Amino acid sequence: MPLVPFSEYPGRHERHFRRKLDNPLFPRPVLDWSEDELLEVQRRDHEELMAFLQSLRALVQRAVDLKPNEETQVILDLKADLEKHYEQACGLADQQEGNKQAIRQLVEVIMNTIRRNAAGDALAEQELAEEELARNTHFELLEQALVADLLHPDSLIEPDELAVVLLTEDETQVLAAWKLFDGEQQQLLLQQMRAVLKENDVSDNALGRRLELFVES
Repeated sequence: MPLVPFSEYPGRHERHFRRKLDNPLFPRPVLDWSEDELLEVQRRDHEELMAFLQSLRALVQRAVDLKPNEETQVILDLKADLEKHYEQACGLADQQEGNKQAIRQLVEVIMNTIRRNAAGDALAEQELAEEELARNTHFELLEQALVADLLHPDSLIEPDELAVVLLTEDETQVLAAWKLFDGEQQQLLLQQMRAVLKENDVSDNALGRRLELFVES
């Protein structure tokens, strides 16, 4: 058994590596793994973390450098970049609560400025309120690492692995991830999950109940 310990707060590479460990339902399970394989995924997570921290520092500097009467588009572009960084932070290794809180605070400062500019415009105020609700819902879903892993532009979860991930990942994680898919996608995923169980001749009651959970949700 390898002596390199798993990370207490793994990043997306190590998370997906661990999903596939000795899991025969995966199309390409990880079997007879070595310390080098674990170290490699941990190295990739560390590189992503370092790149993120550098990018976040530059983003904070952009916020500090905003002019008192900055152009609206510059402010909106900064807000969009902050939201992307929040999404990225939710999938990184180590604890990111401090960085996430800092990003939320910067977004709120920007939103306060936008709200002041929209004061008295009923339609604009309603649109801002709807946007805030959608952002809060999105950020809440991102508290589940699986959601962040699926939404990453270069997601490690391959299309032919998704059904297995939904069958075997923690229930809280998959219920949050399930909300990312529309009704047609959910029906297709249910078919794929049933096919995985049938092809592997799985009679595990827990996995059967997982299917029922999706149907009921």
